[in-house]
Order: sequence, then C-alpha cells, then structure tokens
Amino acid sequence: MHHIIQATLFTTFLLTAKTLEAIKYTRGDLRILNQLVLPHETIFETVLNVQNGHAAIKTMKTRGAPAIAIVAALSLAVDVNARFEQGEFETVDQAVKFLLESLEYLKTSRPTAVNLFDAAAKLEHLINTTAKTAQEPVTVVTAYIEAAEQMLIDDVKDNKNIGKFGADYIIENAKNPNSISVLTHCNTGSLATAGWGTALGIIRDLHKNNKLEHAYCTETRPYNQGSRLTAYELVYEQIPATLICDNMASALLKQNPNVQAIVVGADRVAANGDTANKIGTYQLAITAKHHGILFIVAAPSTSIDLKTKSGDDIPIEQRPAEELVTVAGVRVNDNEPTTIRTAAAEIGVWNPSFDVTPANLISAIVTEQGVVVKKEGEEVFDMAAFLK
Repeated sequence: MHHIIQATLFTTFLLTAKTLEAIKYTRGDLRILNQLVLPHETIFETVLNVQNGHAAIKTMKTRGAPAIAIVAALSLAVDVNARFEQGEFETVDQAVKFLLESLEYLKTSRPTAVNLFDAAAKLEHLINTTAKTAQEPVTVVTAYIEAAEQMLIDDVKDNKNIGKFGADYIIENAKNPNSISVLTHCNTGSLATAGWGTALGIIRDLHKNNKLEHAYCTETRPYNQGSRLTAYELVYEQIPATLICDNMASALLKQNPNVQAIVVGADRVAANGDTANKIGTYQLAITAKHHGILFIVAAPSTSIDLKTKSGDDIPIEQRPAEELVTVAGVRVNDNEPTTIRTAAAEIGVWNPSFDVTPANLISAIVTEQGVVVKKEGEEVFDMAAFLK
C-alpha cells in the first residue's frame, strides 16, 4: 500500500496569545470549535468524515462563509485519507467517484454561501484533471488533500490583506480619521474564517494601528452571533467594544458622530455588487446612507459570484422556526444550559437567514486583492472588471 506522507501541522492561523482559533487540523485529524455553545463553553468536536462535516455546517456549529468552505474541504480530506489508508480504493476511478460524490453532498449543507460552491468547483476541477494522468489512487487522493490544506493557508493570508486594505480605506475616507468608531454585524472574525477575519479583521487592523476609538457590535437576532461570538472575540482580544441590540443602530449613529463606518461580511456578492449577508444587514445599509457614513462589505474574492447577475438571483436560506421563538443560554444562578420559548406557541414564523443589500447602498467592497468602488455616477459595481 502507498502511504500518504507529510503530516504537517495546520491551524486556523498563525497563533498568538491574543487570537482565537476555531479549526484545528493536522493531516488525518480535524477538530472544530462548536460555536453553538459559545461563549459559555469551549468544546472542540472531532470531524471524522463528510457526514460530520455536513452536520457541523448545517447545524451552524461551524458558520461564516469562508469557514464553511474550509471545514467542508477538510472534512473530506480526513475522510478520504482514512479510507485510503484502509485500502478502500483499488482504482483511480473509485477514488474519483468517492471524492466527487462527497463534494456534491457537502454542497447541500447550506445554499447561500458561495464560498462553499467555489471551493467545490475548484476541487472538482483538480480531481478531474489529476485523474486524467493518474496511474494509482494515491495520486488523486494526495492531490485533493494538499489542495484542501492549501485553502486553509490561503484564507489566512487573504484575511490579513482584507484587514489592511479595509482599514486603510476607512482612514482615508473618514470625516475625522483621528476618532474612528466602527459598527459591525453578525460574526466575521476568527470564528467565521480560517483566521483574523474579514469585517472584524478590518476592526482588528484599526485597533492594531491605534486608529480605533471604539467598536460596536449588534446582537444579530435571531441566532445572536453578535452577542455570542463577536462580543466574545472583542472581549478576548481586549478591543474596546460595546454590544447593542439590532434595533438600536440608527439611534447610535444619530447620537455618536464618531461612528464613521459600518463594516459587514458577505455570503455572496453578485456581479453588480448586490450583497447577501446575515439578515439585518440591509437595514444597516439604509441607516448608514441616511446618516452619511461609510457602508463597507468585506469579503474574499471567492465570495464574488459572477454567474449571479444581481441580488434578485441569490437563493436565500430559510432557517427553522425554533431559532426565532426560542433562546438558548445558561441560567444565571447555576450556569446550567437551558432553552426558553419567547413567543406564543402557535404564532407563524418567517426566518430568512440572509437579506440582500443593493449595490447603491454600498460604499466599497474590500477583498484580498484590493478595494472595489463604483465608477463615477454609477449605482452598481463592475465586479467582473475588478477580477480580470
């Protein structure tokens, strides 16, 4: 039997004493931080196969468009590695069939985040190309594993670039660059990516360069990613921050002129710049426009979907009703986990996970390749021209 070698250690990013990690990976072993129990417990769960990976993504133990793609790719990497070591693949065709069918299955976990589909398409192309000349299964299996691992490494680098480009853009375009406060929505930090973060990465860069006065994060109903995750990251890294309810944003902007930008992530950016992101993003863009402040989308280029012409064509995932009418947490007196119902049992529920912010409300889209702005007099972005 041919063995796959090189068990190099990969983690979500280059660790420092002040940085969280959500994905722990060595070849053949993947563990993910269960974000459903944060901030009350820190539990890493082992992902043994694509079924585990699919479940982690669908149940939102892992969430955030970049992290979803990486966990999907790595769950298949550990699965195919184990199967290969057990001698399951006797021919190249058997290995190819398993890999391609597994990628199709993983794509069904969550429909809106385009990063997952982008990663799957690239990996499918790699598999098919490698298979054309492969004489043994080990060639295809090794090529897949190395490509999945490279995605992990690349995401960290991309996030660092997004942070720098976005921070520079805010400093250059802020009305008062000496007193910058920023509002963010949902969670776009180390917990949502391979490390550092997209929108939260920009806030980190501002803070690192002593340009951030204060960060504000929304609660992000109904799943509370802001209060459970973003607030947790900000406190952990000792960034001055305040939590607000989603419906307080307009009042905050009116009363605090130092809030000069709203920075959000993206699950999918259409060819014209329309952006799908966590529900509640659209209303933040409207209030940013009304108050005359920057509204910035931060996302890797893998979130840009040129096949989707506008936001009207982006599929919006509908989440279970229980997420809206119940709240999970821990009891104050004994710290025991509990779930409570907050609404009448028979009330109807509409619970879209995302909304679409039209391009005309967006000031700039920050990617690892640079900052995209609209041409003079245009209401939409030309994402295709930027990516050329």
